[in-house]
Amino acid sequence: MEELQKASVNALPVFKRKSLKISAQDLIETEYFNQEKNFPLVIKSSVRKLDLAVWASTNRDFINTQLLKHGAILFRGFNIDAVAEFEQVIKAICFEAMEYRYRASPRTQVSDRIYTSTDYPADQSIFPHNEHAYSPTFPLKIFFFCVTPAQQGGETPVGSCREIFARIEPKIRERFIEKKVMYVRNFGDGFGLPWQTVFQTTEKAKVEEYCHIHDIKVEWKDGDRLRTRQIGPAVVKHPLTGELVWFNHATFFHVSTLEKNTREALLAGFKEDDLPTNTYYGDGSPIEPSVLVSLREVYQQAMVSFPWQKGDILMLDNMLAVHGRAPFVGTRQVLVGMAEALNIKEL
Repeated sequence: MEELQKASVNALPVFKRKSLKISAQDLIETEYFNQEKNFPLVIKSSVRKLDLAVWASTNRDFINTQLLKHGAILFRGFNIDAVAEFEQVIKAICFEAMEYRYRASPRTQVSDRIYTSTDYPADQSIFPHNEHAYSPTFPLKIFFFCVTPAQQGGETPVGSCREIFARIEPKIRERFIEKKVMYVRNFGDGFGLPWQTVFQTTEKAKVEEYCHIHDIKVEWKDGDRLRTRQIGPAVVKHPLTGELVWFNHATFFHVSTLEKNTREALLAGFKEDDLPTNTYYGDGSPIEPSVLVSLREVYQQAMVSFPWQKGDILMLDNMLAVHGRAPFVGTRQVLVGMAEALNIKEL
């Protein structure tokens, strides 16, 4: 009888617990906002209450691969509703955000290294640009977080730098590659940011030290005013893909790109050399109006616009995608975080 019981026990099937492997794609859904351009990539949560920061920290390689492929990723449907959560997402992908230095636009700091998007009049648009493309040091990645979408408008249109580079007339590209870009900036004339804000110091010696290190020419004018001149490349090589990309502020900083009323007011009040910002070829010669018109058309042709939803996070490779801003009505709050600082000399 005992032997029969043992035989019955031995005959029972043995169940082994199997580990369930879940890939990055099992928890998310992907699509393109613009099917024709395949841009930007949209990543949505396919399960309830998926923590984006946790998912991103374990799928960093997947995210970075997709970012290099597409240039822009919109994370949607992850129920992000706090600045702290936005910071955690940045840290999960890039480990930490970087400080906003050598500034060109007014922003309000809302957290350690999180800022408002450019504090610019709601009825005006912001022309497409790569963040800090004029600067010796710039972020490789930039993140936008929609806290409150505007009642109307307020989109952050994005465009592929690959498409922009391909659309620019070869002769124009070659001219800029050869001559580069000169940026002229003036501070303390009552328009734009004061140099104390731009350089985050009140000491002229520290300004001069920064500029010396980064090959920026300094000219102190009367009344504690400052003029700087610097020459930078128009085309650089992406550090990860090795491809040439159009990366500069030649169009964005040029006075002709400003909205008409603003442009006319500035030209009526300032001599050309005293404008808050302006650009030239690297040898100091003027950029032809026809070239600037052509470049502005190229940027606009590449742009894709989408309506913000509360909790959206937009992640850009800052060398592969440009961004702008549409006019808006109502309250709008979109926050910005930058990461992975690069020095232009290292490219």
